[in-house]
Order: sequence, then structure tokens, then C-alpha cells
Amino acid sequence: MPAPTLLPEENFMTINKPVALVTGASSGIGEAIAVKLVAAGYKVYGTSRRGVQSDQRPFAMLALDVTEDASVEHAVRELLQLEGRIDLLVNNAGFGLAPAAAEESSIEQAKAVFDTNFMGVVRMTRAVVPHMRRQGSGRIINIGSILGVVAVPYVALYVASKHAVDGYSQALDHELRTHGIRVTVIEPGYTRTSFESNSLEADAKLDLYEDIRVKVTKVVNQAMATAESADVVADVVLKAARAERPKLRYTAGKAAAQLQWMRRFAPAGILDTGIRKAMQLA
Repeated sequence: MPAPTLLPEENFMTINKPVALVTGASSGIGEAIAVKLVAAGYKVYGTSRRGVQSDQRPFAMLALDVTEDASVEHAVRELLQLEGRIDLLVNNAGFGLAPAAAEESSIEQAKAVFDTNFMGVVRMTRAVVPHMRRQGSGRIINIGSILGVVAVPYVALYVASKHAVDGYSQALDHELRTHGIRVTVIEPGYTRTSFESNSLEADAKLDLYEDIRVKVTKVVNQAMATAESADVVADVVLKAARAERPKLRYTAGKAAAQLQWMRRFAPAGILDTGIRKAMQLA
């Protein structure tokens, strides 16, 4: 007797649950994404540099440092041994720098930002894609930022790293479609998490930027106080993961949508003026 045909929304409640891997899932956006995917019927594995933690999360945790090749390979191999497949990879792990001028970060600090925010995405993708290709299917969702397409000052390295994620995602989606794999980048705006409090201070500060650092930090803190929750981003990730024909880009949150609209439709001069006004720059 043939198996019954399931409606698309029922596919996520079958015994053979799709397997998702979410990096940086110990808190914030990553944790919200993992929880949302579990509720939608995925078998979810989160990752954290601090290793496996025994807590009450509804998903398993794997030790993984996206800046180390061996750690990435080991975690992916461990997951494949447990589940035999990976259907969804969410590249979320990343960090930022506290507001500062571009020249106030050393080359070493710039490398560290890119090693996590961009090269971490590359490492994870290279580790997972061969298995998705053999499956003939898969989804890769990269957590970028609206700042990756609408640049603002005094977070230049973060902006650049997320711009790199955006470009990489565009190219990768073209490459992998013929193998049944789709790539999407999510572009949140300010999101209410502990992200800002965990941002690194610039390591080569200059006195001439002290006043503007204080001013921009105040602007960022005010924006964070009214920012939307991580669940807003998680909802968009789930929408992209389940879309039959996923878009390349999804904004997450009202502020991100407004900036994207201005980038597409407003004259460049108006966008430029708006950014400087929002950042309280002369």
C-alpha cells in the first residue's frame, strides 16, 4: 500500500525530521532560531565555542569554534554520525566591535572580525556542502546584517565583514542551485540581545575620536533599548527555511526594512543625509 501523501506543512511533523545545524546558538539570535526550528519540527543541533552544556534547552549542543578548521570538521563529522544528514545550516556565529573609527582597530583585530564573521561562514559551508550535494538537497541560511548593504560609520569592520557575507551568499546560491541547494542571507537591523555588550573595544584607540565614540555609543544604546527581539529574526529564518522558492535576501525587523527601502528607492543624497543625521554626525 503506498504511503499517504503529506501536505507541505505536515512534512515537518514526520518521524524523519529534517536536521538543522545552528552555529552560535548558546544565546541571542542563534538560540532563538534553534528554539523556533525545534517548534517547527526540526531536529536541531546548536553549537558553542564553550562546548556542550547540560541545561534545559530543547535542542542538543555541539562544541564548535568556527575559527578552527579541525573544530568545524569534527563537529560536522559528529553530527553526521548521529543523524546521517544535514538539511539546514544556519551560519549565525559572529561578533562586533564597539563603536570606534576604522583606524582605531589593529590589523590583528580586523583579521579576528573577518575570521569569525566571514571565514567562519566559509569554513562551515565547505564542511557541509559536500554532504548536501550527495543528498541532492539542502538549505544554507547566513545571518548577515542590513549594515552589510547599508553602511554606517564607526562600525566599519563589522560592516565590511557582513558585506562579504552578502556577496559570498549571492555567488554561492548561483553555484549550488543546480545541486538542489539554496542559499539565503538574512539582514536584521538592531536586535535586542547581549550582542552589543559582548562587542570588543577597539584595540588602537586615538584621543581625537573620544568625543565621537561617546556620542555614537549613546546612539547605538538608544537604538538597542527599543530594538525588536531575536524572535523577529528567528521567524524570518523559519520562513526562509520552509519557502518552496526561497529569496536570496530577507530583511528582519521594521528598521531593516526601512533602510532597505531607502537604499532601493531614495536618492543617494537623501540616504547619506539620513544616516549622518541618525548617527548625530556634523
